[in-house]
Amino acid sequence: MTTPIAVTIAGSDSGGGAGIQADLKTFSALGVYGASVIAALTAQNTRGVTAIHDVPADFVTAQIDAVFSDLAVSAVKIGMLSQPAAIEAVAVGLARYRMTNVVLDPVMVAGSGDKLIAAEAVAVLRRVLIPKALVITPNLPEAAALLDAPVAESEDEMQAQAERLLSLGARAVLIKGGHGKGAESVDLLVEPNAVTRLTANRISTKNTHGTGCTLSSAIAAGLAKGMPLIESARAAKTYITAAIEAADTLTIGHGHGPVHHFHAWWGVRHEQAREA
Repeated sequence: MTTPIAVTIAGSDSGGGAGIQADLKTFSALGVYGASVIAALTAQNTRGVTAIHDVPADFVTAQIDAVFSDLAVSAVKIGMLSQPAAIEAVAVGLARYRMTNVVLDPVMVAGSGDKLIAAEAVAVLRRVLIPKALVITPNLPEAAALLDAPVAESEDEMQAQAERLLSLGARAVLIKGGHGKGAESVDLLVEPNAVTRLTANRISTKNTHGTGCTLSSAIAAGLAKGMPLIESARAAKTYITAAIEAADTLTIGHGHGPVHHFHAWWGVRHEQAREA
């Protein structure tokens, strides 16, 4: 039996709630072996980001070569890439190893509001990396930033922006409505000939650190297991919704805490401990 393997190429979150750490937790929770290529280190906790240390592009390349030359990688999730040289290195690496199941989460700003990408890197992201993605997963502010447009305020505007993003070369766009308003949190999976509406009840909690990272890595986990994109997106939406619902059962830090990646496992463990 083949072991499904996914790789995350992203930044490290020292607080453990987002970035590489969230991605690897998500892969593990969903039954996928996770490997990593670290493109940046952040000094970060639930309150914010205090420093960023970029990994040199040649060392990003060295990590890519080490992982992809040995492991049978089925899917790739890309997160924080803060500098043009790192973005170029990742694009070259994806081409070298013929990766097609690529989920690109265009991380630009942390949930705390701290910028995570250099201004000059955005154009490079558009030009060399979006065309290599099976799906990109921007939230409303990220979609607006990629298009130099106002933030979408309705589903019609979300769809219109997603269609504009398709023209940049991605094969699909999952535009996320978590920053929107209303009783439902609506994401739209927009493909050239189809639009799929993914909905969940909006959950009232401050503990949403790492939601975008977690959703995109959950999609990659589904792809690594051989699921079609639409099924991977639906399963990922179900997983992140449950992880947000369980977030308040954790007590982590003094700011915006993480979602509960292992909600399905820790609940069972705690229940078994009580019964024993």
